[in-house]
Amino acid sequence: MSIPTLKTILYATDLGKNMRPAFRHAIGLAQQYQAKIIMLHVAEPIGNTGMAVLELYVPDMSDDFEHEELRGILTKMEQRLEDFYIEELGEDSDLVSNVAVVTGRPAEEIKKYADANDVDLIVMGTHTSPSLGAVLLGSTARKLINISQCPVMVVPVKK
Repeated sequence: MSIPTLKTILYATDLGKNMRPAFRHAIGLAQQYQAKIIMLHVAEPIGNTGMAVLELYVPDMSDDFEHEELRGILTKMEQRLEDFYIEELGEDSDLVSNVAVVTGRPAEEIKKYADANDVDLIVMGTHTSPSLGAVLLGSTARKLINISQCPVMVVPVKK
C-alpha cells in the first residue's frame, strides 16, 4: 500500500461570496504536491418550464440563452480567479489548469467530471445559503461524499 499523491485537484465552487477559504485549501495543496487544479461550477439547468416561458416571450433568443448564461458564469469565474491571484498570491499563477461550467445536478456532475478527469481529490466549501443554517453539511457535499470514488475535502466557510 502506497501513500496517496495528488496530481489533479478538482475545486468545486458554487460561486458563493465566502468560498475563498475552500479555494485557499485547494491552492495550498496544489503548491505542496505540485498538482494542477480544475475549477468547476455546476449550474442548475433552466428546466422545461423555464424554457417554455422563455420561448413564449423571447422565441428568437431562447436557443442561445443557456449558452450565454454559461459563458457569463465562466467569465465571472475567470475574473474571480484573476482577482484571487493578484490579491492573495501577488502574482499570476498557472496552478489552475482548467476552468469549467457544466449544467446538471451538482453532486452527480462533480462526480462525473472528477471521474472523467482522473481527479485525486475534490475540494469544496460547505453550503453558503443562509436558509440552510441548521444543516451541518450542505446537501451537495453530503451527497458527493457518498457517491465519489475519490476523497472529498469539505472546508467550512463563514457566512
